[in-house]
Order: sequence, then C-alpha cells, then structure tokens
Amino acid sequence: MSEAIDMEIAERPVRVTSPDKVFFSKRGETKLDLVEYYLAVAAPLLATMGGRPTLMQRFPDGASGKSFFQKRVPSSAPDWLETAVVSTPNGTTSDALVVSDMAHVIWAVNLGCLGFHPWPYVASDPDVTDELRIDLDPVPGLSFDDVRHTAQLAKDFLDELGLVGHLKTTGSRGLHIYLRLFPRWDSYEVRSAAVAFAREMERRHPETVTAAWWKEERGQRVFVDFNQNAPHKTVFGAWSVRARVGAQVSTPIGWDELEGIDPDALTMDVVPDRLAEQGDPWATINDEPQDLEPLLALHRADMDAGLMDAPWPPVYPKQPNEPPRVAPSRARKD
Repeated sequence: MSEAIDMEIAERPVRVTSPDKVFFSKRGETKLDLVEYYLAVAAPLLATMGGRPTLMQRFPDGASGKSFFQKRVPSSAPDWLETAVVSTPNGTTSDALVVSDMAHVIWAVNLGCLGFHPWPYVASDPDVTDELRIDLDPVPGLSFDDVRHTAQLAKDFLDELGLVGHLKTTGSRGLHIYLRLFPRWDSYEVRSAAVAFAREMERRHPETVTAAWWKEERGQRVFVDFNQNAPHKTVFGAWSVRARVGAQVSTPIGWDELEGIDPDALTMDVVPDRLAEQGDPWATINDEPQDLEPLLALHRADMDAGLMDAPWPPVYPKQPNEPPRVAPSRARKD
C-alpha cells in the first residue's frame, strides 16, 4: 500500500490512508479514485445532501468485501466533524455524521464508506421532513423497462396533481423520484402522502403497479415502496456510488432521458464527465418546493372511505389504525 495522503478540503485537514487500495474490481478503481469522484461531483452532491444527517455503509475491504451500517460516528472522529442526534424506531439515539461540507464526505470515504444514506430532513430542523421519496422497486423477474414504464406513469400522475418530481437511478434495478417539499410536514404526514400515492397508482394501473406491502401479494408488478418514507428511514443518496463491481452511481437524470437511459452504464468513471457536459438535472430541486396537500387530500379520502393505514415495517412499534401485522397467508392459516 502507498503512503497516506494529507489533503486540505473545505479548509479542513483530511487524511486518506491506503489510497491505492482497490475498492472496485471490474476496472480496479481505488480509494483515491473514489475520493476524486466525490470531489468531482461536489456541488450537486452538497445541493441534495448538504446539512443532512447521513448513515454510512462501510466497506473496509472494498465493494466485494463485508460491510456494515454505522449511524454513530467513531470516537476517533476529528473535533471539527459535525454530528446530529438521530433515533431508531425504538428510540435508541446516535450521533450521526452531518454532511456539512466535502471534508465530511471524504473523511467518511476514507473509512470505507462507498455511498451515503441521508435522512429526509436537515439537521437544523429535524422535526420537519422536506423530501418525499417515491421508490419504484421491481419484483424478481421484471426488467428495467417495466420500472421505466412505471416511472412515466408516476410522472403523469404527478403532473395531474401539479407536482414536480426529480428522477434518479438507484445504482441498481430501480428508480427513485424525489419531491422537495415546503418545510411544513412531519415524517408521519409525508409517509401518509406516500401511501396515498402508491394506492392511487395501483388503482389506476392494477396490472403493472402494486402498493402491496406483503411480497406474496405483489405478483409481477412494480412495487411503490411507501415505507421508504417512514420516520427515521434513510434512502441511498443521489450521486452515491453503489457497492457493485462496476461502481454504478445513483445518478440524477432528466425525464427526457428516461426512455433511453441504461443505469448500469452510469458508473463512477462516466458520471463526472456527464455532469461536466450536461449539467445537473436536479439543479432546480431546491428552488421548486412542492405542496404535499394534493396527496394528503387523497389520504384523507382513503381514510374516509374506510381504508386502514398501510402496514409498517416490523421494526416499528404498532401504529394507530394499522391492520394486523401478519402476512395474509399466515393470517388465514392461523
């Protein structure tokens, strides 16, 4: 291994140890290559992630090695590192990394953090959720074309509501649509809006889209995962590099690119040049805060019609108006 490199980033000292350690096996990208990638996408990365508490998924031996999630920053963190108190669903708290500048990003990369999972709020205002995240998740057997088609249906629905969504690849098989929100609603309200969106998408397109939480009920349909908006939930962030051998990036794209995009081709060695040539497709996301009320109105209509809340993940306490937390086949058997 080569000697450590001392860098000055955002007027802070950051040391990169073992810079030539291979992190991605397909083309042999190293830890230093990953550092240089994040510095190349610094402006759009900070525009979407800056100021947010962030979960680190660390791969000390690179993308092909073992990994672990880390909310709590280690005791060896430098004294300039900004943190914020975050909670788990059961109330356990941790001092999590806040991405306040690129020094914080590169410090995490040096620990083997390949990509970042930010919370949907800024650390300075943790009671207000300012992102709605629509996760389009294909079941096994579906192609990316199926997800692509569902994303266009989602855009058509958002257009009807007068809402603007921003699209990105996940770095894997799905797509994400983000809505920047006015700072008015908490995470429970945002999740309710996501549930209403998923249910209405299924009503409109029952053959291709599902809001079914239980896998046995989904069939060969794209799942709109509303629980990605549950309180304390993090989602793989824009411009983050996936732990795949090809170093695929969760890349913001324009809606006009949807039809022809190949998510596997959006890799760490490609995305910086693409950004330099085309600019940031999410450049206006912070200038276009959205009103959640159209979706909350749909949620209220569903509740008035007698629907219960959608199921919550098992790590959450039982919620008001939640149906029995058991798979339908198990409930029938019992």
